[in-house]
Parts: sequence; C-alpha cells; structure tokens
Amino acid sequence: MFKLLILTVFLAFVSADNIDKNAEIRSYVNEAADAEGKYQYAYETSNGIQFQEAGNAAGVRGSLNYVSPEGEHISLQYTADEEGYHPVGEHLPTPPPVPAYVLRALEYIRSHPPAQLKEQQ
Repeated sequence: MFKLLILTVFLAFVSADNIDKNAEIRSYVNEAADAEGKYQYAYETSNGIQFQEAGNAAGVRGSLNYVSPEGEHISLQYTADEEGYHPVGEHLPTPPPVPAYVLRALEYIRSHPPAQLKEQQ
C-alpha cells in the first residue's frame, strides 16, 4: 500500500513535461516480501531521482531525492506505521507560529480556571 502511494507520486513527476524522458534506470533492487513481511525496494535514475524503501509488518521507512522543476533539491524521508504516515523534509509546509495573544489567553485560562473546575480539583 505504501509502495503504491509513493509510486503514484513518482509517476506524477514522471508525466510532467519538464522531466528528462530519456532518463535511464542506473540501479534497481526489488526484494519481495518474505514470510515475515520484510521487503526492500530501491532505484536510481540517470536524471538524479533516488528512491528507497524498506519495511516489515511493523512499518515502513523510506526516502526520495530529486531536483524539482525549479531546480530545488528535494529530499524526503518518511516512516509509516500503525500511527500513520510521517514525512520529513525541508520543502514541506509548516504551520505558522501560534500568535502571542493566543499563548497569553491560554496561559490566562490555565492560571484562572473556571469556578466549576476549581471545585472538581
């Protein structure tokens, strides 16, 4: 399932007009899942795309590296387990910081609980 997701994302990049359509596969590893569910999959292409993934019944760990159409080096590492998919990469969006007024309001609420909460404590 995880391999299918990554392969789908990779195919979306391959279909873009700016990709080197003459790229060749330089290396390829495909060790199918054994009786315990352990597997390994990896490839590298002549246009700089590198992908690798390994997993077992407990989860998956992998990485993807390539150069974006804008010339930015993209490096994505991820894990996937029973708690979900966990990507890490500098190119991924991050939420904005919590505004100071919200932090002050939360601190006020913490230090001044409503009367009914005081009675329960």
